[in-house]
Amino acid sequence: MVEKTGYTRLYLFVALCFLIINGKTVVFAGNGSFQGSTEENRIEAADVLAEVSGKLGDRVAGIPTGSTEGTINPLAEKGFAGIPGAPRINYVVAFFWAVWVGWIFSTVGAFGGIMAGVGHLTLFGLGSYADSFRFTGPELNALLTDSIRATNQYLVALAALISTISFYRMKRLVVPLGVALGAGSVAGGFLIPWLTAGKVQLGEYIGYFGLAVLVIGAVIFYGTTEKARSSRKNTNVESRSFERLMTEKGGSEGVRVVSLGLKETRFSFYGTEFGFNPLLAVTGGLVIASISSFLGIGGGFLYVPFLTMVIGLPMFVVVGTSALAVLLSMVTSIFSYVVVKETFISWDLVGVEMIGVFMGAMIGPKTQKYIPEIWLKRLFVVLAVYVGLRYFSKGFFGQSWLPPF
Repeated sequence: MVEKTGYTRLYLFVALCFLIINGKTVVFAGNGSFQGSTEENRIEAADVLAEVSGKLGDRVAGIPTGSTEGTINPLAEKGFAGIPGAPRINYVVAFFWAVWVGWIFSTVGAFGGIMAGVGHLTLFGLGSYADSFRFTGPELNALLTDSIRATNQYLVALAALISTISFYRMKRLVVPLGVALGAGSVAGGFLIPWLTAGKVQLGEYIGYFGLAVLVIGAVIFYGTTEKARSSRKNTNVESRSFERLMTEKGGSEGVRVVSLGLKETRFSFYGTEFGFNPLLAVTGGLVIASISSFLGIGGGFLYVPFLTMVIGLPMFVVVGTSALAVLLSMVTSIFSYVVVKETFISWDLVGVEMIGVFMGAMIGPKTQKYIPEIWLKRLFVVLAVYVGLRYFSKGFFGQSWLPPF
């Protein structure tokens, strides 16, 4: 009976995911008729468009007016960024989507940033709207793409902050390593917005976004294979050893820095010593932060294998340390997009979503036990293949290979 109940929950979960991804829950702005033949309407149109401020407003003013795709209807209701005719986001839907994203951050981790992107691109209709200007206003297309990328990063940064605080309190965060990774992350977080802001079209972005989703899906899938599960047996033995020491000695020990140096820094974790090369960590942070800044997602899916396979650290200290690196990367990238490049941010939307992410992150650990981890990961592999192929094909080939086409 318990097994049947578990499968019922899983089926309902899959159905909900499909409906959310494909559902038309966005409330679009009204289609007021546009009559551009009179001087009065031309003056009214100019006044309305002038209300869209900043760099975005300058690009909006250069878009042809009308009621067809790729034009702006000044008489339509205002939507995202105050642009007439743009998608009007339902904040109730945005809140519950953010709760879902926060729940994923606290259970699966890497896939949370992907779902944040799916919400902004597909659920809220911002991707299709930006793409409608690929011919009539490529600069507006690029600025809206930047807005989507930066908005994703606020949600990732909040999730990383929550994790960083939690692991720091548990003394499972290697601060010197996090700072070394962060030094590279800061460079990558500045470099990518400086090089790409205002230059990346939505089609290019979703193509690379889809490719990243497929890679993450492959990583998650590998984690469910018998080979990966067998290799984790040694890790589990090590984890149980650390758990035993933590129980015996309490939380007073944790991570302790033994020595600092440019070539090697050493630290101990409950009596076991580990070392790492700070310069290698800086290089890894630079590469990973550059990728995550461009895509607008957290780099946890790259930091974790880098720290375990390249640096050679136990998972007990990897998760918290990677969260600190993601946090530093996202904060730097957000600063570059918003302050340096003046990317538009809908603060109302970000505020609602961050509250939702926080609540989801609190709910996740309490509900995770009801869904077996192996099935949860396999579910996200299916979602990764579906979402990844849709965005990859639409971005690079101009047509989705999977429904909705």
